[in-house]
Parts: sequence; C-alpha cells; structure tokens
Amino acid sequence: MAPIAPFLARRRVAYFSMEIALRPEIHTYSGGLGILAGDTARSAADLDLPMVFVTLASREGYLRQEIDAEGRQVDHADPWDPAEWAVPLDAMVAVTIEGRPVWIRPWLYVLTCPIGQAVPVLLLDTRLEQNAPEDRAITDRLYGGENTWRLKQEIVLGIGGEMLLRALGFEIETYHLNEGHAALLTAALLRRHPRTTHLSTGDVLHYDDDRVREVCVFTTHTPIEAGHDHFSYDLVERQLDGLIPIGQLRLLAGEDRLNMTRLALNLSGFVNGVAIRHAETTRGMFPGYTIRAVTNGVHVPTWTHPAFARLFERLVPAWGHDPEQLAVADTLSDAEVWDAHSEAKAGLIAEIRARSGVEMRPDLPIVAFARRMTGYKRADLIFADLERLRAIQRERPFQLVMAGKAHPRDDGGKALIGRVHEHMRALQESMPMAFMPDYDMALAKTMVAGADIWLNTPLPPMEASGTSGMKAAVNGVLNLSVLDGWWIEAWIEGVTGWAVGDDDRRHEDDAADLYDKLERVVLPLYHDDRPRWIWMMKQAMSKIGPRFNSQRMMRRYAGEAYLR
Repeated sequence: MAPIAPFLARRRVAYFSMEIALRPEIHTYSGGLGILAGDTARSAADLDLPMVFVTLASREGYLRQEIDAEGRQVDHADPWDPAEWAVPLDAMVAVTIEGRPVWIRPWLYVLTCPIGQAVPVLLLDTRLEQNAPEDRAITDRLYGGENTWRLKQEIVLGIGGEMLLRALGFEIETYHLNEGHAALLTAALLRRHPRTTHLSTGDVLHYDDDRVREVCVFTTHTPIEAGHDHFSYDLVERQLDGLIPIGQLRLLAGEDRLNMTRLALNLSGFVNGVAIRHAETTRGMFPGYTIRAVTNGVHVPTWTHPAFARLFERLVPAWGHDPEQLAVADTLSDAEVWDAHSEAKAGLIAEIRARSGVEMRPDLPIVAFARRMTGYKRADLIFADLERLRAIQRERPFQLVMAGKAHPRDDGGKALIGRVHEHMRALQESMPMAFMPDYDMALAKTMVAGADIWLNTPLPPMEASGTSGMKAAVNGVLNLSVLDGWWIEAWIEGVTGWAVGDDDRRHEDDAADLYDKLERVVLPLYHDDRPRWIWMMKQAMSKIGPRFNSQRMMRRYAGEAYLR
C-alpha cells in the first residue's frame, strides 16, 4: 500500500476511462478517446488537480497493425508488461460476474509532469491465479471479444473500479465518466444510496437518485447511435447477478435494452459533449437532457515538436503550463518559424522512408490524413476522382501520407484501408504517397508536427470533436477540414486554415469542393506566396494553441463540473 499512500490525502475526483494514452510503450489506448484521457491526466498533473485515474491494464494492448502485400490490414496482439512501468498494489476486490467472484488487482502508474506534480493512474487487472481461467483474460485486450466480453470489461471498470478506490482508502467526491463504458459505476453508487431498505412496487427499490447525480459527471463522445453500448437485459441479469433490480435499470437505462449512455445521462448531474456542435447533436439524440459543451483540448507540451518548443520557451517561458500565452506566437519571425517547421518536416520524411520506403521531397507540401479507419471518416474522399487528382498534381505537385487502424471487427473499415491502397497503387506513377502502418502515439507526434496540411474529411455531424488538428495547429500545420467538431469553433477561412464544403448539412459535393480548394487556394498559396503561408502558420499557432488546449479544458471541468 505504501506507493499509493502519498496520493490518498487529497484525491477527490476519480476519472474513469476504458482507455488512456500514457506513453507509447504502454498500450492501453486505441485512438482519440484514450489520447484525450492521457492529455486530461497530463493537464491534471500540471494544474495539481486532486484527481485519480482509473482504467484497464489491457496487457495485450489494442491492435498492432500490419499491412500485407495486397494492402489489407492484418491484426496482431500488441502486448506490454505492466511490471516494466507500474507497481502492483497490495489490494484486491472481487466483483460477481455470472455467479463467480472475479478478483481485480490494480497496478499504479504515476504520471509526473515536468514541474514535478503527479497524478496516480490505476490499471485494473484480472490476470490473477485467484480467478477462474475463463476470467483471467477479461482485462487483457482493449475492446476485445464480443458483447458478453465487453460487458464483463465494463463491470470490472465501473463497479470494480469504484470498489477498489474505496478499498485503497480514497475518499472520492466526484466521479467523472469519460464515455459510457464506465456507466455501471452509477449503478454501483445507486446501490450504496438507498432511500429505504424496504421493497416498494414490484421489484423496484427506492434509491437516492439525486445523491448519485450530485457526484457524477458524464462526458459523451459519440454522435452516432451505433457507437453507444447496448446490452440485452437477459445478458445483464446473467452477468450482474442482482447488482440492482432489473426493473430499476429499465427505468434508468431503457425499457428494451440497457443503454449505457442513457444510464449515465440519467444518473449524472453534469453532462457535456466535447464540442459545441457535438453537444447540439447529442441534445437531438437524447432530447430532454441538459447537455453542455466543453470543447476538447490537447496537452500542448506533449504534442509540440522540440524545434517549436525551443521557440516558445524563448518567447514565453511559461507556455507549457499556461498555453494561453501562445497568443503572441504570431510575433515570431518568418525565418525561425520556417526553420522549425523544416526540422519537423525532415523528421516526418525520415519516418516515411523508414516505414514505407517512399522518398518524399522537402520542397513539396505534404498533405497528411491520420484517423481511425472507418466509413464515416471518409479516408477515400480525396480519391473520389483520380483524373482530377492527377491534373492537380501536374499543375501544383504535392505529396500524401496516410495512417490509421480499423477496429478488428470493423470489416468496412478494413475494406476502406484496402481501397485506399488500391487508389495509391493506381496513382503511384503520378505522385509520392505512403500509408504508414501501425499508427500510434509516437507516429502521431511525428505526423502532426511534420506535415504541411492536415486533412480531415468525416461525414458531419459524425465527428464529435477531433483533436489531431489541434495538435497540428500548435506546430504551425494548417487544417483543411470539413466544418464539424472543433473546427467550426477554430476555423477562420484563409487565416487559421480552410473549410471543405459549407455548414449546410449537405455534403454530396465535398469531394469537388476539396479538389477546388486544393487546386485554386491551398496549393497555389504554398507554391507562390510563402510569406502569406508562414503568416497563416503563425495565425494557427497563436489563435488555436491558446484556446484548444487541455489546460483550458480542465479548468472548465474543475470550475463548472467538479465544484458544483
């Protein structure tokens, strides 16, 4: 227990997330949700917020991606050893799943910020000899298995995580649920706050819903119905073994199936979306709920290339702790901004060469696209008209680099990766292109810093927020994006970047608009007016960095959600 003792006295907020990106060697994340959770933890440490973070150990990681000779994704486990990075704690709790005790032991990872402050991260692990063989692997693979396995993981996270915090001695006043995966935490709290010990009508107990709402904060990230976890009540009854009566769950989580998002909505006193547009979309999906907007941000020091960090350090030494000071980044000279960018770009070109064998030129613009590979992200939009693309390339040459993983069970996403490779093969004689396999936190740092143009083309309104464009902007990389998620709030046409399409919810012409913008605006500016291009780089750094950072985000959560 000794390693956790220093944190017990003043940790009052517990942040629950199925995934969290702590460092590239710790494979406890799959994409944007985990990256956000990691940046949240980093800013919590920077600001010395009284927080503890709870997630799964995910010993087998999420997915190591291989691309075969045909351009198809091949899935592999991506194991890591918690013992190399974390300390096992001398505490265990058991949750009941399918009538069996499933023991959970936490590992402690201490995330320390550059000025020495730290936050504890608890990694929940069921790979224990005390467990039945079929239960030991519950926490092994992030998002592994089918629906039954997913529910087991969410029981461990929400119910087991809350039990472990109490067992370790934490006195938590606020529970923050990062997406609906941890929603069963609210049911566990409900069970501990009955209004009366007597049965009333049917099998429904009187519970103190208001008390649970007082202590729960819920951030939803998913603007599409398919992204919300649903479980049949037959499965819930088998797995949960009487956590609270099913009749009560039906009232809180949906009559036909347990909807984890609806459960969290009904038992959280503060609910927010992750961008203004996303909150509007979510209010339409779940009418009647008060859903605020706290736009995501990124941890600026983590995602800033060392060349730019040196410039910022000289200009405003406290920029890492207080990114709002980057508002003066537009006073940097053109020469030093371009030199820093050239250093970052050289790093990306070297990484492209190492991973793909493709040689790219430093004097031509690099367009980068890196996203989870799934249908609505529209990774193939830029290939909608190959002849038009060839014509643009002849007049205003550019280079394209792409990266991204498809979920192991997303056949459509895997097919999308295959189509992208088909298009690249068709164009390989016309323009330099590369697909970078196994997109992860380390590769993301290289790409967001070294590209010239950051391309984002999801089908609105399906982009909840998006944060990779924020990371690109703090490195002076210009966004070319559809008007969705965070970009609606940051976009100033021809100043911070450019829009693809209009904000009219009609997107059948997005490909044509993308080609028009590249051909007539973006590429001519890069090739013909370098001073104006650098001016835009400085505008992006000075206008986006100070606003879209996780320090600002966490100050909002602390002031509006945690101190209600």
